Amino acid sequence: MTNENPSIISHISIGTNNFERAVAFYNKVLSTLDCKQIMEHPGAVAFGREYPEFWVQTPIDGNLATIGNGSHIGFVANSKAAVHAFHEAALNKGGTDDGAPGPRPQYGEPYYGCFIRDLDGNKIEATFWNEDIGSVGT
Repeated sequence: MTNENPSIISHISIGTNNFERAVAFYNKVLSTLDCKQIMEHPGAVAFGREYPEFWVQTPIDGNLATIGNGSHIGFVANSKAAVHAFHEAALNKGGTDDGAPGPRPQYGEPYYGCFIRDLDGNKIEATFWNEDIGSVGT
């Protein structure tokens, strides 16, 4: 039996203009979701639980990193407490609040999450889906 990757996405990469600071930020914040550094290359680090799913890197083309308007990256939290820990760790490492932990019924009854802007301005989210509350829309 093979260990099948449960993700539908191979990986996501975001650029940073301060690599060391960004890696320290994500080491602290993603550890609240049981994620760790999986791979490392000069100017790039991959995080995940088992697979290198989230990369932080300096842009390969040598230009400045910029943020995507209307885009964000959502990370899976295993509990409401993990959502709060993610939010608190991000704020403590210099991130900016972009939506405090809590339910957002417009996303479905089971949703509980928070939004943060990282040190480069990228929007990130931690989400806990409480399967006991109801079903996610179809």
